[in-house]
Amino acid sequence: MESFFGRHKNATVLAAVLFAQLLGLATQIKTQTDRGSVRLVRYWAVAAITPLEKGFVHTQDWVRHLWSNYLYLRGVRQQNEQLKQQIDQMRIQQVRLQEDANQARRIQALLAFKEQYIAQTVAAQVIGTSGTEQSRIVYIDRGSNDGIRPDMAVITPDGIVGKILTVYPTTSQVLEITDPQSGVGAILEKSRLMGILKGSPTGQPHLDYIMSDEKVEVGENVITSGGDQIYPKGLPIGKVVSVGPGRDLYLNIPVKPAAALDSLEEVLVITQVVDKSPDTTDLGPIRAADILAQRLPSVPQQKQPAASPVVGEAPATPPAPGAAQPQAKPPATQPQTKPPATGVTKSKPNPPVVKPKSPATQSTPPQEPRP
Repeated sequence: MESFFGRHKNATVLAAVLFAQLLGLATQIKTQTDRGSVRLVRYWAVAAITPLEKGFVHTQDWVRHLWSNYLYLRGVRQQNEQLKQQIDQMRIQQVRLQEDANQARRIQALLAFKEQYIAQTVAAQVIGTSGTEQSRIVYIDRGSNDGIRPDMAVITPDGIVGKILTVYPTTSQVLEITDPQSGVGAILEKSRLMGILKGSPTGQPHLDYIMSDEKVEVGENVITSGGDQIYPKGLPIGKVVSVGPGRDLYLNIPVKPAAALDSLEEVLVITQVVDKSPDTTDLGPIRAADILAQRLPSVPQQKQPAASPVVGEAPATPPAPGAAQPQAKPPATQPQTKPPATGVTKSKPNPPVVKPKSPATQSTPPQEPRP
């Protein structure tokens, strides 16, 4: 190296001087780009470093792709087989649950059980809150002018929010389910245990009145029971956070609300609920009456057919004694019972009145007395 620089000392010094001058000029000269004027030295530096940076990024992406698609997925085949088995089991369970649901709907229709369906809702926007921890109330931009009334349910697609507390012409107050003064009829979705969801000053609602000897699982869904006549049955409330002993003989069951009550923007107010029977048109050919007939005893009622009268036959029941009997017609074989066609009978005295007898007891026709 020393011999090379020693032999080309002048050329090296000249090259260094030219590079310094060029660098000085590049720091002073500006070039035009799409984003404005940029110094030439900066433009050259970016152009020289960009290919190296692109190569480094592409190499990093290639290594990440190799790790995620090949090395990391060595056990995916076994996991895929396990997931397929779980899907098959869930399909079988879904078929059984579907049949049970269809049967339940047929029996509900037969027994005239009614279900509540949300028929009409009004969209509202949250415009304010109470601003205190002791009272959890939000204000919406809908009021009595929009058909809002107290005790209407307020929900979101994720879960229930609360109920209408006070109504003004253009705004309304909504009492959230986390408020200490609120109460919601609730039921555990899996165990079907019923209780009441109440709020607390800390904002954590609890499911009360569940006996301590009952088994409640953490993470179980809590839905509305419909017993409070405000929220329709089956709407999501939240999930069980923990289960522990509470006061008296009840469990302490905190519930995490399903709706994001801390960041509400839009809500739905249920303005109309319709009671309808479940639709059984698509449940197959089996009737609900056939299902119920296998479970409930029945007593058949036999009806005796009414006796039809025979034409020309006298009634079987004899007339009551003392009643006026109809005059029986004489038989057709006895023409002597007819009065003479001539007018000779006018000179004869009137015959005594004789009551006719029935054809069964009459032996001879009555004789006219001689004059």
